[in-house]
Amino acid sequence: MSVSVFDMQSLQHLWSTDELRGIFSEENRIQKWLDFEAALADAQAELDIIPAAAAKEIRAQAKVSNIDIGQMSAEIRRIKHSLVPALKQLQARCGPEHGEWVHYGATTQDVVDTGVALQLKEVHAVILRDVSAVGQELARLAQAHRDTPMAGRTHGVQALPITFGHKCAVWLDEISRHHERLKECEARVLVGMLAGAVGSQASLGEQAEEVERRTLAKLGLAAPAISWAPARDRYTEYALVLAMLGATLSKIGNELFNMQRNEFGEVEEAFSTGKLGSSTMPHKRNPTSAENLAGLCRPLRANAALMLEGMVQEGERDGIAWKIEWKALPECCLIAGAMLFQAKNLLAGLRVDADAMALNLDRMRGYLLSEHVMLELSGRVGKQTAHEWIYEASMHGITNKLDFAQALRLHKDLAALLGEEEILRLTDTASYLGQCAASVDRVVARQQAGWLGA
Repeated sequence: MSVSVFDMQSLQHLWSTDELRGIFSEENRIQKWLDFEAALADAQAELDIIPAAAAKEIRAQAKVSNIDIGQMSAEIRRIKHSLVPALKQLQARCGPEHGEWVHYGATTQDVVDTGVALQLKEVHAVILRDVSAVGQELARLAQAHRDTPMAGRTHGVQALPITFGHKCAVWLDEISRHHERLKECEARVLVGMLAGAVGSQASLGEQAEEVERRTLAKLGLAAPAISWAPARDRYTEYALVLAMLGATLSKIGNELFNMQRNEFGEVEEAFSTGKLGSSTMPHKRNPTSAENLAGLCRPLRANAALMLEGMVQEGERDGIAWKIEWKALPECCLIAGAMLFQAKNLLAGLRVDADAMALNLDRMRGYLLSEHVMLELSGRVGKQTAHEWIYEASMHGITNKLDFAQALRLHKDLAALLGEEEILRLTDTASYLGQCAASVDRVVARQQAGWLGA
């Protein structure tokens, strides 16, 4: 029985991907526990703490296919412990002699937290790959539309001309910083632990530090300086970085959602034959990809907030806060991964209507160039005076439905300063795109020379 949007066959594609669901599957979670137990046994055998034959048998049996998950789950409910039933089955598979050495000196949280680190290691590779894919699409759009003019909007209304390529380059630059954050946090996040019950490593004896180092090295994880069982900043940082990444993707989705409104029609997401917009309005072509991307970040941010709650621990560790992570962290990863996958596809199939952008840019009949005229006149009459005159001309022109050039001609002070040729030059949209093209070139070159070219 499926009760979650992550399990339901009809919904799971909107909230996650097959690849990430596999990483966070129950089978993979258990396998990571078993990987830890095998690595621990190998490290202890190398240091003559347990017999080599026992370590060999533990590794041979440490396979999720050897675990009866149904039986394990029933036993968890009976004894109220989340790990011991799996360990009991592993112990039984290893036999009475070798099974005694299973989980020697470790505690449950060592296993579970290191297991999560192993899952995050797999997730991290997927996230980095897909962040790069999104970056490549943004770089492509930025270059392709480097010189495609459109209206720049502030506070929801038209402000000054920009290019669509410039908008995409701004997104690309922001995404690049998330890539930096993801790389920078690896040393803090991809860390395991073998600290024992209260973090003192007392159960591991004098070789505790070396046992931990070797165990985690075998798993491809870094070793901590001290127990982090009650210090949950590592996984919380990862969740927060994903939430920031998700917020950027949500912004992109929301912007493309709005740009697809019929009143704008500046872009359109890919349309496939048979795609249906409404059960009652056959004509609808809804921006479903953009709206899904825009909406997914809300539960992602909520789960990241739950991870912050989990940082408030009691004593050397407690289950009240710890168990929050079991829900919140996988969901952060699943949703962020879904957003990246959907963003990549949305951008790859995006159709840009340059004609609609030009039409919308002219919708204000030239008033977007008011700053251009004001700055041109500042050297002649002063900036404040120029602002006042152009304000007067603009308010009169907008009220009387005149275009900007005509409004300038009808203002006596401005008409005295500006000839017809100058008015036409100053009210030409293409003359006031500033450094849009140069900015696109600079950003794309920088990213392609760095993380996108790696």
